[in-house]
Amino acid sequence: MPTGAWAVGLVALLGASIVVAVTIGPAGLAPADVFASIAAHLGIGEPTLSPLRDGIVWELRMPRVLTAAAVGAGLALCGAVMQALTRNPLADPYLLGLSSGASVGAVIVIVLGVGLLLPFAAFVGALVALAATLALAAGAGGGRAGSLGGAGGSLTPTRTVLAGLAVASVFGAVTSLVIFWSATGDSYREILNWLLGSLAGTDWTSVAIAGGAVLVIGIPLLTSAKTLDAFAFGDTAAAALGVHVGRSRALLLTATALLTGALVAVSGSIGFVGLILPHGVRLIVGSRHRALLPLSALAGAIFLLWVDTGARTLFDPRELPVGILTALIGGPVFALLLLRNRGLR
Repeated sequence: MPTGAWAVGLVALLGASIVVAVTIGPAGLAPADVFASIAAHLGIGEPTLSPLRDGIVWELRMPRVLTAAAVGAGLALCGAVMQALTRNPLADPYLLGLSSGASVGAVIVIVLGVGLLLPFAAFVGALVALAATLALAAGAGGGRAGSLGGAGGSLTPTRTVLAGLAVASVFGAVTSLVIFWSATGDSYREILNWLLGSLAGTDWTSVAIAGGAVLVIGIPLLTSAKTLDAFAFGDTAAAALGVHVGRSRALLLTATALLTGALVAVSGSIGFVGLILPHGVRLIVGSRHRALLPLSALAGAIFLLWVDTGARTLFDPRELPVGILTALIGGPVFALLLLRNRGLR
């Protein structure tokens, strides 16, 4: 199928999925109820739903569904970019230690009892991890860590991956130490829920953070397709094609990290989305990033939206952290894709 046909089909499926997912839950709702609530809040016509049913649609389910779609789209997009920049098929959005850095910030504010600051603290922790990774990678390559251009000149894929692993290990140890030393009772359960990835309790602020980050950072990332195609042939070939290798890699890594940090701040560490979705789309439409990036984002939005819907409804009245389901579903699905494409090299 042409890329345009895939895009149109996925956009239509995403729109239908949002409406249907909002209707699923203990309180039975119909698609007409969803449209009525949306219309009322947009000032189209008179409200027709009771305050209770309108609150379920507009204040509970709609923000969560939209947040799930935005987080899924952003993680899949970041995964595709990271795999191209590092030429590493195992790369995901958390490669630079961002998840571990965000975890430190989140765990500290939860232990201190100021959970309202959790998104801000998680984002700051992710930025600290990013700075540490870029500084370590630049220092290992002899570059000037304080300068984007200087650091970019030494940000090779291997050094970047190794620096990210080192930073992730240190921040992971700090997270474990804080939990072991200070977490008790309810704070321990809240920390565990966040570390496993959860969209419970999301509101319109979460939609604004995740959706705004995808729009502000994700759309420019979509325009980097030609640059990422050039990186696929190696740094020397990319430079011969007119790409400023160091500067481009540093800017794309920073943009990807900022987007990932914003998403992790509202959802916790949701694994596998940024790893398997780009690979799955690549097996279907090929490796050209002009098609891979937008289709990965759409597929990621649909995937996480439905996985989160399952996480909040399959085990009612208990709710499963969505990160558990992404791993349970994503791993076997990816294995099936590999088996269907045995000729892949």
